[in-house]
Amino acid sequence: MSPLSGIRVLDLTNVLAGPFCCHQLAHLGAEVIKVENPDGGDLARQLGADTALNEAFMGASFLAQNAGKKSVTLNLKDADDRSRFLDLVKSADVLVENFRPGVMARLLLDFDTLKEVNPKIIYCAISGYGQDGPLASYPAYDQIIQGMSGVMSITGDTETGPYRVGYPLADTVGGLTAAMAINAALAATKRSATFIDVAMLDSVLATMGWAVSNLLVAGKSPAPIGNNNVTASPSGTFRTEDGLINIAANKQEQFEQLCNVLGCPEWLNDPKFRERSARLEHRQELSSLIEDRLNTQSTEFWWQEFTRSGIPAGPVLTVEQVLEHPQIKSRGLIEGFGSECIGRPLHVVSGGYRFDGLPPRVSSPPPALGADNDSIFNELRPKGTL
Repeated sequence: MSPLSGIRVLDLTNVLAGPFCCHQLAHLGAEVIKVENPDGGDLARQLGADTALNEAFMGASFLAQNAGKKSVTLNLKDADDRSRFLDLVKSADVLVENFRPGVMARLLLDFDTLKEVNPKIIYCAISGYGQDGPLASYPAYDQIIQGMSGVMSITGDTETGPYRVGYPLADTVGGLTAAMAINAALAATKRSATFIDVAMLDSVLATMGWAVSNLLVAGKSPAPIGNNNVTASPSGTFRTEDGLINIAANKQEQFEQLCNVLGCPEWLNDPKFRERSARLEHRQELSSLIEDRLNTQSTEFWWQEFTRSGIPAGPVLTVEQVLEHPQIKSRGLIEGFGSECIGRPLHVVSGGYRFDGLPPRVSSPPPALGADNDSIFNELRPKGTL
């Protein structure tokens, strides 16, 4: 199923937040055309753990979120290229950019200009802080936003934090937020030119439900508590005989089942553990007692025992382990291409959803820089001209 079939998206973005947004749109069926500077293109083309791919402008970071897209090269400061770009805008439904606010205006390609060229264009601008406010002009990357949003202040524990989340959370959340807003604009009954302002800072804060709500509603400032659940105990990460396991016995009946599985029914009558609030107050003592029992068997053993008893639990896996897991393989989350892109088979992550039981797929691997110049610009050229 390709719900965005027939929608043309111009992707003027670099590195992650914008490309990840357009990655989602491509997997929903949109035709996504990356508009790149001829001098190297998207910076992500030079980023990743494989030096040879970086030198070929096909870095692993670029490959991760550009499958299914096309690539054209334009220097937007050049008059002829600017004219070609305006022709592209006339043919498009959506434009996405993640320049610092003001850059497109200086190029005379801002929303007010482009809506005159295309009265139905959906223009999405992704930036660190948004298009207005006292920080609008400040540069921002993922880690900067993680720090500014408060995410780092509640990640880690009292001894190790603040900690950055181990992947580009702010970029990814910003990209997903932009894709959601674009799809909403496309679904409008009567479409007209629309300007979407996505701030990564806003986007991340909007996902921090309990942390923000506890402060706004209950007046309680959130603090880093490591791998523990702020609202329940025992709910967190525990050490077993051979590794780590996450347990989320958040409900009273789940705690009662946990006591039975661990062979410690006496905890149910202990005033320190009997009630939810008491377990939170005596979290450290309870966790130590649980780990004493868990240390007698493997993570796999306890995982199966807890699961059979209806207690949410799961092993703490590495990225390598989860990619090899039968659950991920059975879901079709990884899509593959032949050797035409980088000289060897390529595998990348697709969208995290299914339509009618099928995972989303695109028809082509990530494009070489400017690979579609001829086909796209010839299409825009008036018939009968050379």
